[in-house]
Amino acid sequence: MDRIVFIISDGTGITAETFSHSVLSQFESVTFKQVRVPFIDSVEKADGVVQRINRCAADQGFQPIVFTTLVNQEVLCRIKLANALFLDLFGAFVEPLEHNLGMKSSHSIGKSHNAVSSTQYRNRIEAINFSLSHDDGQFVSGLAQADVILVGVSRCGKTPTSLYLAMQYGVKAANFPLIPEDFERGALPSTITPFKQKLFGLTIQPERLTEVRHERRPDSKYASLEQCRYEVAEAERLMRRDGIPMLSTTTKSIEEISTTVLQEVGLDKHSAY
Repeated sequence: MDRIVFIISDGTGITAETFSHSVLSQFESVTFKQVRVPFIDSVEKADGVVQRINRCAADQGFQPIVFTTLVNQEVLCRIKLANALFLDLFGAFVEPLEHNLGMKSSHSIGKSHNAVSSTQYRNRIEAINFSLSHDDGQFVSGLAQADVILVGVSRCGKTPTSLYLAMQYGVKAANFPLIPEDFERGALPSTITPFKQKLFGLTIQPERLTEVRHERRPDSKYASLEQCRYEVAEAERLMRRDGIPMLSTTTKSIEEISTTVLQEVGLDKHSAY
């Protein structure tokens, strides 16, 4: 039976949801259905959530699992009246940190998401706009401003990786497709050769690529296994010839790909120690 998981927060709930994904993924034989309940910032709202949780427990015959990042202690105490297994993330981490740092936390709601005017936030917005305008080689002006330029065949994961790097890390990531004309010429596109030190290659197994392309253009030459094998082999040959670091995206998540890009291109700002 599916287990119901409530993600309860007085903010967006994104922090608790991300943490819950990491924890619950360790239990592969169980199917979890997650219900995000954001902006629970009053006792009245908390009472409504308690009713939902109790109703779920009665219907399923199992205690729901609750991940929470509630800061308001009064609201948290009301939520904990529900019939559920509670995993209080802030309670687990804030108190030990208070002891270690010798100070009390601010107990401020939505602290991690209220930096709209901060330089870091503005950098992320600029990076997102940059990545959108430099997607799939559609706008070559301004490539000198890019932190990294992803190259690879069509549908190998360049666009989602670029956007993830921009949204999560404020990295200005452009991406540029390698196409059959490049392979026939035996050279990288002239628009990106001046920025070779910023290039990072993404590749993929042809069998997986043909599956992805069939979803977009079924029964086309573009999606045929023969064409995919040709393009992948030629793209990898070009990247090896020009000394471009590359990574296969076949079995890797966007998070894994992005982390590898940050490390390989030297953009990981958190690796000082």
